Amino acid sequence: MTEPLADDCYPLTLTPGLSCLYREFSANGLPGFLPSALGWDQRPAVPAHWPEVVKLIAAQNPGEATRESLQALAAGAGTVLTGQQVTLFGGPLYTPFKMATAIARARTASRAGQPHVAIFWLATEDHDFAEIAHVEFPLRKEMERLVYASTPEATRPVGNLVIDESILPLVERATKLMGESEATDALVQAWQPGKTLAQAFAEYYSRIFAAQGLLVLDASGRDFHRLGSPVLRAGIERADEFHAALVERNHALEAAGYHAQVAVMEHSSLLFLIDEQTGARTALKRTPYSAAEPNGLWHAGSRAYSTADLVAILNAEPERISPSALLRPIFQDYLLSTSLVVGGPAEIAYFAQSAVLYEKILGRQTPCAGRLSATLIEPAVAELLRKHNLPFESLYKETADSLAKLLAERAMPAEGRQRLTEAGKALDAELTALVDWLKSQDEGLGKSAEASASKMQYQMGRMRAMAETFQLQKESSLAKQAQAISLALYPGGTMQERVHAAAFYFARYGFGLAETLCAQAEKACDGHTVLWL
Repeated sequence: MTEPLADDCYPLTLTPGLSCLYREFSANGLPGFLPSALGWDQRPAVPAHWPEVVKLIAAQNPGEATRESLQALAAGAGTVLTGQQVTLFGGPLYTPFKMATAIARARTASRAGQPHVAIFWLATEDHDFAEIAHVEFPLRKEMERLVYASTPEATRPVGNLVIDESILPLVERATKLMGESEATDALVQAWQPGKTLAQAFAEYYSRIFAAQGLLVLDASGRDFHRLGSPVLRAGIERADEFHAALVERNHALEAAGYHAQVAVMEHSSLLFLIDEQTGARTALKRTPYSAAEPNGLWHAGSRAYSTADLVAILNAEPERISPSALLRPIFQDYLLSTSLVVGGPAEIAYFAQSAVLYEKILGRQTPCAGRLSATLIEPAVAELLRKHNLPFESLYKETADSLAKLLAERAMPAEGRQRLTEAGKALDAELTALVDWLKSQDEGLGKSAEASASKMQYQMGRMRAMAETFQLQKESSLAKQAQAISLALYPGGTMQERVHAAAFYFARYGFGLAETLCAQAEKACDGHTVLWL
């Protein structure tokens, strides 16, 4: 692929929609709630279960592309971890932005003599199918939304859902939208009936980031849950203690002017239970201990469980106990003895809450870093920005309609309309006075003057109509250009990285785009990067 023409770094304050917590974290690191990331590359102690973890990761990452990364892990390299739900066709741009950031951080540490490897955690146990079953491709005039409409059983974890034949028309349409390329072939080969969503997602991104040695990991199976069972057991046996700590942490965050990403309700817990028959993932509700129930009770839907019941399930079928968003970071970092975790605004907010659990379960907190935040500007859009002298930083203030008006005003200033109006009024006034005077001199001369004046007024009206027609045509063209700019960079008032399908850009710019993103993530831009492709 062609190297970017340029890249610009803008303050994070430019980007809309970011929480106060994330802005403060990006600027100052959120002391008091999250640990400093200074010295993060000093790997935590290698856990006793490390050889088995490496073996399990290797089984999920076969092939030459991952050989060096696996060898480094086997030799005791540290891990830089990031992750995301498994989404149709690889999801929006922020997903590979996370991968690129983790790779960049691992490279930086390795060059400094502290070997590290990037791992992408597949959040396969989440069960919000509607959230992951669609993807949006940017066209010049509109966004096209592709939706995988196969309806799974309610609340089942999405990762193990088997793709059916209804995926084929979506694959065909995506191919037409993206055009032929190696990256398109990778998508077609990955998203085939008979594979699970997790398998398709992992296979696709393993191809995209093959040159960077990215490892992908699905830890939803029995083996990983067995190894991570001390964290899950703590979530069961110390539920009331953890609940109180989280309530206190949420109050502290809110008192500091931040928000709590996850509400901690009276009966909420940190665990889900996978139903042994239906496979449904149901939140475990906690009834605190009382005189009648000294150990408290747990409820999954209409069924009740004792603490001993859940511990027995964990011992026999550990994969049926699933961590919530607040416990999952500790579960991950216990398994992988993570040196650094990379996240977006939502994940950083989770970590600010989960920090109290880290201390209680692991006795340490894993430092975290924000992912690459970026907007990709294609050449055609870049040409429009240059043509209209539009600075990037002004675009987040405009909708497609307001941008069209702005472009029209620049192309045909209001002064032009004013001049035409004033000229017409002045001509009418002067001709009226002149014709009246000529009539006073001679009736025939006055009639001839009226005819001539009428022709002059017609030409003035024709000039006005020509200017108005030109303006309307100009505004119509500008409206299309404004729409193209808005859809490309700020679709529907939302950051491009949260909407546009990443697959679209890999298809157009090749596998080399993965390395470009990694290189950008290594640069010292603490704000928002603009990549001119």
